[in-house]
Parts: sequence; C-alpha cells; structure tokens
Amino acid sequence: MDYPVWHIPEFGGGLLIAIIAVVHVYVAHLAVGGGLFLVLTERKGLIEGSDAILAYCKKHTKFFLLLTMVFGSLTGVAIWFVIALTNPTATLTLIHTYGFAWATEWVFFLGEIVALLVYYYTFGKMNSRDHLTVGKLYFFFGFASLFMINAIIGSMLTPGDWLETQNFWDGFFNPSFWPALFFRALLGFSFAGLFGFFTASFSRDPEIRDGLARYNAMWTCIPLVLMVPTGWWYFSILPEGPQAMIMGWNAEIVPFTRALLASSPAILALALLMTLKLPPSVRRWVALILLILGQVQMGGFEWTREAARRPYVLAGHTYSNQIHPQDIERINEQGWLKIAKWVENREITDDNRLAAGRELFYGQCFSCHSVGGLSNDILPLTAKFSVFGLDAQLDGQGKIRNYMPPFAGTGEERLALASYIVEELHGGDKPFYGAAGEADVAGAVEAAKVPTPVDIPPFDKKKDEYVLLAWNNLGMHCISDSDRWWTLLPPANDIFAQLVRRGDVPELVTEGVTITYEVEEGFRNPSDHVEFWDFADKLFGATLQKNVGLAGKGLIGDMDLDAERRAFHADLIPVVPYPDGGGFNPYPLFTVKAVDSETGEVLATTRTVAPTTTEMGCRNCHGGEWRVAVVAGFTGETSRDVLAVHDKINKTDLLKLAEQGEPVLCQSCHADPVLGTEGNPEILNFPAALHGWHANYLTGREEDACAACHPNDPIGPTRCLRGIHDDIGVTCVNCHGTMEDHALSLLKKEDEAGKKGAARLMKNLAPRTVDSLAEVNGRTPWLQEPDCLNCHVGFEPPETMDGFNKWTADGSELFRNRRDDMDALMCEACHGSTHAIYPAREDSGYGANRDNIPPMQYMGEAKQMGKDGNCNVCHVNTEYTAADMAHHPGGFR
Repeated sequence: MDYPVWHIPEFGGGLLIAIIAVVHVYVAHLAVGGGLFLVLTERKGLIEGSDAILAYCKKHTKFFLLLTMVFGSLTGVAIWFVIALTNPTATLTLIHTYGFAWATEWVFFLGEIVALLVYYYTFGKMNSRDHLTVGKLYFFFGFASLFMINAIIGSMLTPGDWLETQNFWDGFFNPSFWPALFFRALLGFSFAGLFGFFTASFSRDPEIRDGLARYNAMWTCIPLVLMVPTGWWYFSILPEGPQAMIMGWNAEIVPFTRALLASSPAILALALLMTLKLPPSVRRWVALILLILGQVQMGGFEWTREAARRPYVLAGHTYSNQIHPQDIERINEQGWLKIAKWVENREITDDNRLAAGRELFYGQCFSCHSVGGLSNDILPLTAKFSVFGLDAQLDGQGKIRNYMPPFAGTGEERLALASYIVEELHGGDKPFYGAAGEADVAGAVEAAKVPTPVDIPPFDKKKDEYVLLAWNNLGMHCISDSDRWWTLLPPANDIFAQLVRRGDVPELVTEGVTITYEVEEGFRNPSDHVEFWDFADKLFGATLQKNVGLAGKGLIGDMDLDAERRAFHADLIPVVPYPDGGGFNPYPLFTVKAVDSETGEVLATTRTVAPTTTEMGCRNCHGGEWRVAVVAGFTGETSRDVLAVHDKINKTDLLKLAEQGEPVLCQSCHADPVLGTEGNPEILNFPAALHGWHANYLTGREEDACAACHPNDPIGPTRCLRGIHDDIGVTCVNCHGTMEDHALSLLKKEDEAGKKGAARLMKNLAPRTVDSLAEVNGRTPWLQEPDCLNCHVGFEPPETMDGFNKWTADGSELFRNRRDDMDALMCEACHGSTHAIYPAREDSGYGANRDNIPPMQYMGEAKQMGKDGNCNVCHVNTEYTAADMAHHPGGFR
C-alpha cells in the first residue's frame, strides 16, 4: 500500500517469486549437505587409498562449485530483486528486523565462497589434512548460512512472541526454528546423495560406479527416513491455522503437499534401485529422474510452507497484499484509495469506476493472482460471478475461510473491484434476470410471465347457505428443481379450507361434506417440467407415481379433515410454476369445492392460489443461467457448483455421488423442522448452516440481501411478499431482522445446544437490530418466528414495525397455525396467507386479484374477511357491537 508493485499480469507476484525461489532453495540446500558430502567422500577416498574416488570427488567439486556458487548466487540475488518488487513492505520489514542476521549470513556466505574456491583449486596440491580442514570450513560456513536464513524464514511462518515484543531473539529463535533446521539439514544431506548419483553415473569405471551408487544411496535414504519424525515434529509445532492449511483447508495447497509426500518414497525406491547393477545409460536416466524428483520434493515442501502462512506473508503481521491487520478498520472507514500512496483515482465516479477497480486489483489481489497466467489465475476463479456475486464473495473473503486476507476498503471500493473483474476482465455483467447481455431486464421478466384467467366464483348473500374459505398456509413455497444433483425443498404445497354454514350463529361444518381441490388446466403434469419423480426414491426414499406428491396427493383430489383445527387440508401437493405451454407462473390457481357426501350436491365453491416458485437466487453467486424462461429454475451448472463448493469447504464428495446418480437431500445431514428430518445431531440445522454461512458474505445490507436468494426481488417475476405489509413499506428486515440478525438468532440457539460450527460462523457477525449478541434471542427455525402481536399489541394498529427478536414459543403460536379466540376459524382463513395478507397486491402480472379471490368473492372488495361491517358474510341478519366481537379484540375495525 505504501510502495508501488511490479505488475506482470500473466505471472502474478507469487509465481514470480516461486519460479526463482524453488530452484534456488534446491541448490542452496545442496550447498549445505553437499559440503559435508565433499569432505566425507574425500576422506573415504583417502582411507581406502582410492585415486578413482578422489578423482571423482574433484570432478564433483567442480560441478558443485559451478552449480552452488555461480548459479546459486545468481538465483539468490534474483530472489531479493523479485521480492523487493512484488512485496516491498514485507521485504522492508525483514530488513529492518533482521538486518544484523542478514549481514551475518552474508559474512558466512563470503566464507563459503572463499573456502570452496580454495578447496577446489588446491585439490591435490595441499596436504590432505589441511585440505579436509578447508572442506570442513566450507561445510561450517554453509551450515551457518542455513542457521541464519532458517531463523528468518521460520519467523515468517511462526513469529511467536516477536509479534508482541518485536525482540530480535524472539523472532530469531521462533517456535519452528529447531525442527525446521533439522528438517532442512536432512533435505540437504539427501540432495547431496541425489547429485552424487548424477555425477557418479558418468564414471567409466564400473566398479567405482557401482560402489559410489551404494554410497550415494546411503546419503539419500538415511536422511529421508529421518525426515519422517523430524517432519512430524515440524508439523506438530505449527499453529492451528497453518496445520489446517496443510491438511487441505486450502485446496490449492493439496497438490503441492501431495507432491512432497509422493516424491519422498519415490526417491527412496529409486535410490535403492540404483544400488543394483544397472546399464550405464539406464543409471544416468534414473539419476536424472532422481534429480527431478528432488526438485519436486523441494518445491512441494517450499510451496506448502509458503502457502501455510496464508493469508499472511509475515504471519500475524503483514497480509499477502502488504496490508497490516491493525490497519483494516481504518482503511474500511477512510477507503483504500484515499490512503494508498501510489494510485491515481482517489474518488470513485461513474467515469473512473473500472480504472479505480483496476488499481484496487493490483494493490490487493495481484500479489497472489495472475491474469490469464499459470498461478492462481483470477479469470477461471471468478468466471461464474456476476458483479453482485463477486461483491458478496469479496465481502466474505477472509472471514470464515481465512486463507485469503479480508478485502480492505469501503463498500463502494469493493463494488468497483468486483466491477473491474467482471466487466473488464470478463467482458460484461450477468443480469439477475434475462439472458446474458439482456438490455431490458424488466421486459425479459414480463415476457416470461404467463397469466391465466382469474375467474371469481359467484356468491349471493341472500341465498347462499355456505361460505367456503381456502388458502395456502405459507404464502410461498420455494422449490429447488435441481433434483438430479440435490434438493432442499421438493414440490409440496399445502392448501387449507374451512366451510361455514351461515346463520345468526354461524357453524363450522366438518361432517357430511367432502372438500375437493383441483388445479387449473396447464399445471396438472408437473412431472413434464421437473425431474423430482425420477429421483424421489434417492432423495426421500419414496417411489411415487408421476404427479403424486410425498403425502400421496396429486393435483386433483380430496382434502383430509384435521378434527382438532376443524379444517380440511391437502398436504404436499406437487404443483410447480411451469405452465404446459412454457413460461413461468408462480401463482397456479386451485378450485376448491364443498360437496355433500351423500347427495354429491356442490354446497360451495371458491378458488385460491398455491404459490410456488423456483426463483431462488443461487445462480447469482454460483454461476449458470436460469433454466426456465430466463427468470427461474436451476441449471446443472448452478447445481454442480453448489455441490462443488460444499465439497471444497467440507471435504465431502457430494458432486461425485450426484454424478453417479446419487443426489443428496440437504436435510439428510442437516436437521430441519420443516421436513421433519433429524439429520446429523452434531452439525448445524439446515437454516442455521445456510443463513449463518451466507450472512458472512452479505453484511451491511437491508432487504436486498434477502431478495438475492429468496424470490422477492422488486423487479423479479415472483415478489413473494405481496400483502398489505408490502404496501405500507414493511420489508423482510422489519420482521426477521437483517441478514446478520436473522443468522445470529438461528446460530445462537445451535451454539447453546453445543453444535460445532456455530461459533465459527458467528465470529465475524455483529447484530444490527440490537446492541450486542447477548441481546439476541436464539430460536428454532420454522417453529419460532416473529409473532404478529409483536407489532399488533392487543390487536391494535402497530406503533412500531419491529418484529425481530420476539419469537413465538413454538409452532402452535405461528400465524399459519393460530385460530381465533373461539378456537374456530383459523387466522389465515380471514386474513390471508403469510406474506400475502389481504389486501394482496393486484399488479403481479399474472392476473388481478389472484391472491384476493375469497374476499372479492364474498365481499366484492380485497380486504380482510368481515372488515368494514361485512360480518354478514357469515352472520346473517345480525347486528354486532365491539363488545360482541368473539374472533379477537378489535375485529370490527
């Protein structure tokens, strides 16, 4: 942030360092182990009186000198050059902190150069004892260099007390110093054997060649075996974060860790193979393969170690993008562009939005990501996102999966960065609705809608004996029509009805009648539109006939009596929002009739909607397009990505299972009261897990966070909140709280139950409706919801619009289950469905008053049943006063 950074888009900062560093450290470790190899090999030749071994040692020394001193020195300087250009902040910190250590290491390195030159040029010219002493000096200086550098590099991963004390020795002798020193020394000794194999394979003397092969095998294999306990020691002292990274928390590390683990036994096996009598050409090829495997081993180790520091370049001190953790809050308040020293755009405008986003990308992303390159290419990683989706991803970055630093900056800057990546690097945004590049989103939504006639049955107050009230109990049922891959809710709509015999004292009729229902034409073959029936046995363990739901109900049938509630119901009707002719209609109409069970006479008829939608916004972040009419439904691309992300985060194999024809029901693992599943009792219930995770990515928002996933976008084709509350400006957050509040109420109940994972999801969430987490009341999803009487105290008009944090005690108190004070009429019979309270919106585009048919039928006006003196809908020829109201207080209003 304080220094300019060298930009080569195709490489990215990390790859530039890695290319040079991995090669350099391979040679540098050889320089350490190889020094002792030279001394002991020369000593072996002297003891055995073998001129051939001494001659080999001299030739090997020349190769060793050229490789370690010349090539090694050049690559060492190159590392300094690259790190200073790609991460100057971290480089400067290391220089300021360990300047004395670096200077000491350079002195040791100078000693290496002098000693090795003397050693080579005096080979055979100096007496053997003094010559061996020079070789020992070289090894001492080499090991001393490792000693110093190991301390500095180790402190970048495990700074220990240095973070608090800033004391040189606390950082130098950091927690990983000793295990890392032993591990690296063993690597160097093993590499000495690998390079010894290579140079010995060119010997023309078969006896010497075979003898040196056995000798080099000892150098290679013994350190490899000792590296196992040493490596475990090294791993065990690492903090929890780096351990988790190495164990696969960051999937990008996995290939390199596997390379380290796979190359080591391969080297061991080939080293033992080299002890056999092999043809010279074969021996050379095996020796070359061993050198390559050594580079793989070194690269795997270094890449794993480097990546284990994420999201830091200096653990706990400096993020990989040169930002200090303690500066994040200040940057978020003031803005990164205003604080950074090497930027042109201090303010974001419509004209410079993408240019500002580019500066943010190079300042905060380029240290790890390339553009179209080989290392962490940003293009495939962000290809699925819309601007909204990437903005959400940046919002949650570093909160739960903390291998990336958090985005630092204002919300406006975060959006500019997302816009730059999506619009400039990928060439355009993805609209929420319509095909990619759709210019007229509203037009696309309207074109997808398929309205059907809204025929309101007749009613004569003077003649008709019965009033039949019907409703859907939830106000909207959401379907994930992704059954081939996974499902969270199947086609399953519930319809209720109550039959009233009119009179001075009306009577609820529950005997001698049959209540029938049938969906309008065009919605009677849902199996033609979704794959639910093809996978119901896998998902729910039920073999179903086509167009029959999980409770045995089809699209036409008879309702069942709930004697306790004195209401009829048809459960889990498998209606879908796809008319046979194509398009989208989330408000299919059902005709409900009351029929005399003995005579077959139709006593009363009404109609109601069974609202159901597939406008669930997973594709806004998980990629893919809408499956149906460019406004709704899940494509395979979206569904697969949801599973792939779940697998990556939780180390599951759900995508593999789905590809093998075994889709998953989300609630088979995550308990959920709405489906009655118990799931795994040790993990979060489904609503807590789902909202808890996504709340971390949708902070600081209002109802737009809800509409991103739920079907209530104001320009969307469903708009499920469509009752009187919507008309007066009440939104999702008035009742359920903001995304953070909603998630915390679910997570807190799970945390109190000891569920693992709840605290992790709550860690970075702060409530917004109340002052602290302690004030949030935990709740059980679906059963504990905002109570109507939170706002309508005493059934009076509300003085406040805040329903959050005061929950029903259980499911019996829910609006959809509650009855009037006489335990007679259900509340929804007169007031309409949850989220669609009368009067419901008339401008849905699917036909006026689809949600208001009962009040329009019986009162000629869209309003609560009986309102404004319309008690005579049921109470014939009777005058009532406020004192007579028996349904609930204030009913006459």
